[in-house]
Amino acid sequence: MNWLGWSLASAVFAALTAILAKVGVSGVDSTLATAVRTVVVLLFTWLLVWVSPSAGGIGALTTRNWSFLALSGVATGLSWLCYFQALQIGQASRVAPIDKLSVVFVIALATLVLGERLTWAKGIGGLLIVAGAVTIALER
Repeated sequence: MNWLGWSLASAVFAALTAILAKVGVSGVDSTLATAVRTVVVLLFTWLLVWVSPSAGGIGALTTRNWSFLALSGVATGLSWLCYFQALQIGQASRVAPIDKLSVVFVIALATLVLGERLTWAKGIGGLLIVAGAVTIALER
């Protein structure tokens, strides 16, 4: 499968995540719910590592790899904590589009930090994402 197929699969699972999390966080502290989700993700991904050939690659991780992956993990944790809190008090159909503004932030940061080229397509697409998220957020 190419990058587009994996990206679409990610989007489908992210949608399921929002719906399942909205139901799961009902009546539970959002931080506790995030912790439960995190443990499941942790166990599931290590199981995948152990049953795949990638387990031998752990020794190949450099200090730089560990550092940036650890920082990414902290960012993920903070994102999930905020997301579950938002889901607990807001509608999933309104929370998820605002969460997807991350795409716009990725476009900006990829340009500024990674040196990726900002094209008209990325700029217009980013603006459309903002317009869609704002439109849904302002719905009464």
